[in-house]
Amino acid sequence: MGELIPAGGLTEDEDFARFVADIHRSLSIDLSQYKEGQMRRRLTTLRMKHGFGTFALYYKALMGDAKLREEFLDRMTINVSEFWRNANRWQVLSERFLKPMLSSSPRLNVWSAACSTGEEPYTLAMILDSFGALERSSILATDIDDGVLAKAKEGLYPVRSVREVPADYLKRYFEAARDHYRVVERLKKAVKFQKQNLLLDSFGSQYDLIVCRNVMIYFTEEAKSALYHKFSRALKPGGLLFVGSTEQIFSPGQYGLEPADTFFYRRVSAGV
Repeated sequence: MGELIPAGGLTEDEDFARFVADIHRSLSIDLSQYKEGQMRRRLTTLRMKHGFGTFALYYKALMGDAKLREEFLDRMTINVSEFWRNANRWQVLSERFLKPMLSSSPRLNVWSAACSTGEEPYTLAMILDSFGALERSSILATDIDDGVLAKAKEGLYPVRSVREVPADYLKRYFEAARDHYRVVERLKKAVKFQKQNLLLDSFGSQYDLIVCRNVMIYFTEEAKSALYHKFSRALKPGGLLFVGSTEQIFSPGQYGLEPADTFFYRRVSAGV
């Protein structure tokens, strides 16, 4: 437990600013790229939950306690996900975009960025398998949080997570496990889960499809702009970026993208 004492005479703003700098230096996580008010409120609630009166005391505890660090990462990122979230958009992806992609390409290269606990990449795997294309597809799923990646690899989900899964898919791709559902092994083997810091790490390239949904809303405008440039460069010309329902990209042309449908953007330029 932290002692409720001032942080060496620092104001609350200075205390938080030093915490942001310390986290960046120690964990290579740049909290200044997230919307400050939202992030600060979330982390203040977490800090106070454990009885730390200042961010200086909380940071000192984080550096010595792996469980606290895992909880910090979990709170910093937004791990709310479910299969077939916004089902009509998945239908558009399936019917309008994936079918033509599969007919014109011998192999699809797909990336689920900020994949959380895995519902999104497994949804992609189910759709590709339903087209008979899973074996000729590569699915990468990344997240910054080791805890959610471990859950994704396990592939075990509560009933609420699968409520939007079509009945035939639920029967084909899940095994009932008491009050949970487990993704079948061949889907788990088809998805490669990997740790990645979107703001810091380099991206791969030549992706046919990148799915990054309901994450960008937590970043500053500057961070979003940098990420859209990186996503665009990571796509093949003609490749598709699929974003969340609150994440419309304004002036996509500045990133070498063009609207392809609601919440879908196609790379049209190599010079971004």
